[in-house]
Amino acid sequence: MFDRRTFTGLLAGILAVPGTSSAQSKTGRVFFYDGIGPELTLYDINIDDVTLARQSSVMLPAKIQYVWPHPAANIIYAASSNGGPGIAGDLHRASALRIDPTTGASTSFGSAAVLRSRPIHLSVDPSGAYVLIAYNDPSGVSVHRINQDGTIGDEVKQTSTLDVGIFAHQIRVTPSGTMAVLVTRGNDAAGSKPEDPGALKVFTWKDGQLSNRASVAPGGGYGYGPRHLDFHPTQPFVYVSLERQNKLHVYHVDNDAIGSQPLFIKDTLAEPGNVRPRQIAGTVHTHPNGRTVYVANRSDAMTEFSGKKVALPGENNIAVFTLAPGTGEPTLAQTIDTHGFHPRTFALDPSGRMMVAANITARLVRDGDQVRTQPATLAAYRVGDDGKLSFVRSYEVETGSNLQFWSGMVAAS
Repeated sequence: MFDRRTFTGLLAGILAVPGTSSAQSKTGRVFFYDGIGPELTLYDINIDDVTLARQSSVMLPAKIQYVWPHPAANIIYAASSNGGPGIAGDLHRASALRIDPTTGASTSFGSAAVLRSRPIHLSVDPSGAYVLIAYNDPSGVSVHRINQDGTIGDEVKQTSTLDVGIFAHQIRVTPSGTMAVLVTRGNDAAGSKPEDPGALKVFTWKDGQLSNRASVAPGGGYGYGPRHLDFHPTQPFVYVSLERQNKLHVYHVDNDAIGSQPLFIKDTLAEPGNVRPRQIAGTVHTHPNGRTVYVANRSDAMTEFSGKKVALPGENNIAVFTLAPGTGEPTLAQTIDTHGFHPRTFALDPSGRMMVAANITARLVRDGDQVRTQPATLAAYRVGDDGKLSFVRSYEVETGSNLQFWSGMVAAS
């Protein structure tokens, strides 16, 4: 049987700085990582000054789709693929990378796991024993053991036939470690093709095995397009962003179930009565102190101007919701521009004092009668005691033909 204490102890020995004890090698440093195409770049951060300083980078087998840290060791797991939006691809991998706790430099180790199709999301269960991977087309999920040295091991064959919905976008295990949720977005109607319903597919989770428990799909999943969720750090609530509806749902959650109906439904947009084409909600994160939740609003529709494709006006911002004590009800307190197109990912440092939003690509934009290029950027914010954001600075990022598809903060241990 898997022994997490033994596993963590082995990893501490592997990852400790030579000549020191594992306790002495704990730096408590936080690093920011950014994925553009197959390149994963490390940035030093200064939380007090809200600054980023580019350091080193490492190449993954293909374009980075998502990255997740191990809960106990200085390891991150990265999903990569040469597929992408509307492209199936034929090279799909999951890789393990060691993180130097002093410098943050990452190094691939072990063999990359071969995956069945494009992985759109991955996460690690709270025990640190398994990597879970979500696939959007065809919708699905796989589970992979984490070996004692931290490398990715064999896929765990599931004994149940799983209800994986349509267009999975995220897989998370609850903090209790007893339940997993596959967020399935569905699809809007298009032409003669009817709408595909969305749902939260809820599974029992034990020893690497998933088994169907429930499908949370208000209205049968029609008009319901969940993309991402995040759990409240201390209260029995889960916050779900609805990509296709630009909404934030709140559900009650415990070790046994997620409520079948939302407790609260909120608009994420500053102008919910003025929804532009290709206006969609994105990533959701709760603040570490549990008093605020953040949702990315994204707009990337294009139009013709002066013979060029330029971006249509829309909301590319972070929506800031304050949470009522006890009930968890969110109230929109702020929307703040991300200074780019569009913020697919954003991250808070573990102290909750700094946020960085990663805008996915450069766009031509109309500037009066002229056209200029709005570059891809990393937008840095100071987080106030009230959870609200103050924009500090923006860093231009060269993406070339790739996309700035993932970003995140990782704390060294």
